Amino acid sequence: MRYLARSGTLQKKRGMTLLEVMLALVILATSGLAVMQAASQALNNQSYLQQKTFAMWVASNKLAELKLLEKWPNTSWTREEVEFSGVKWYVRYQGVATSNSDFRALDVEVSDIKDGKALGHIRTYIAQK
Repeated sequence: MRYLARSGTLQKKRGMTLLEVMLALVILATSGLAVMQAASQALNNQSYLQQKTFAMWVASNKLAELKLLEKWPNTSWTREEVEFSGVKWYVRYQGVATSNSDFRALDVEVSDIKDGKALGHIRTYIAQK
């Protein structure tokens, strides 16, 4: 702070220096960028969680459908396309041998991209009748 001599007394000069103003602007800009980045990340996460939820619903529906068929699952991948919520989903499923020949695991995977990484995956076990 600076002091001015006026009529024989010292008085404080009020106000901010240019350096103080620039420092305040840098701090505000940095915090604003951090807030924008956090909001952007939250929106991206929300979109991913919505896709993952829909993929799990598609996988659950396919699993219920396969169980209702009461058919012994093949050990090779079977691929299908399903329309759900206005989006084309790529479903693949296969039976997996277990140590007990009366049971077989059934894997169902769902992706929104053909031959892409699965967004949803479910495994269940089926008993031979």
